[in-house]
Amino acid sequence: MKTTKKGFTLIELIVVIAIIGVLAAILVPAMMGYVKKSKISSQNSAASSIQKAFATALQDLEEQDWDLSFNGIVDIDKTWGSTTTGTDTSGDKVLTAANAKTAMKENVKDYFSSIKKVKDGQVYISNGSCIGVIVTTDGVYWGTYPTGASNAKMYKAGKKVSLSDIQTELEKKESELKDCRENKVTT
Repeated sequence: MKTTKKGFTLIELIVVIAIIGVLAAILVPAMMGYVKKSKISSQNSAASSIQKAFATALQDLEEQDWDLSFNGIVDIDKTWGSTTTGTDTSGDKVLTAANAKTAMKENVKDYFSSIKKVKDGQVYISNGSCIGVIVTTDGVYWGTYPTGASNAKMYKAGKKVSLSDIQTELEKKESELKDCRENKVTT
């Protein structure tokens, strides 16, 4: 009478483990790329929301007869979550580089309460319109509005992307758009 053993041999188990290891080695880097893309997408969404909040706040100031001929950059950081203290801008109805941050702080919080999550960023204002935003809420990944300057290729292993890196990328995109406009073919 012949007896048979039930179960797997050591070789069979090693082969299965090796196959699982190869599949994991292939899938993990691909998944990390998706994680980066989703984090950048989240930052782009935050930048879009901030742009809309600033645009609405600027419209409110315009309805209050403010002079919005200001062209410049408003820095935003983690202090935007705190209550505004300092300069009273109620009497001065001209948006300037000196009072833009204070004038915008409370108005923007009315439309985007998550502004307190912003770690760093800049808002670009031109003649009463919010024309662009660069922002980070986690200190690692940056989002832009209009989108396109921040992408997963910028975030290589060990390289920290800074605000100036994003600004440089935006300038390249703007230069490419300018070249396209100048070389526009009309039929």
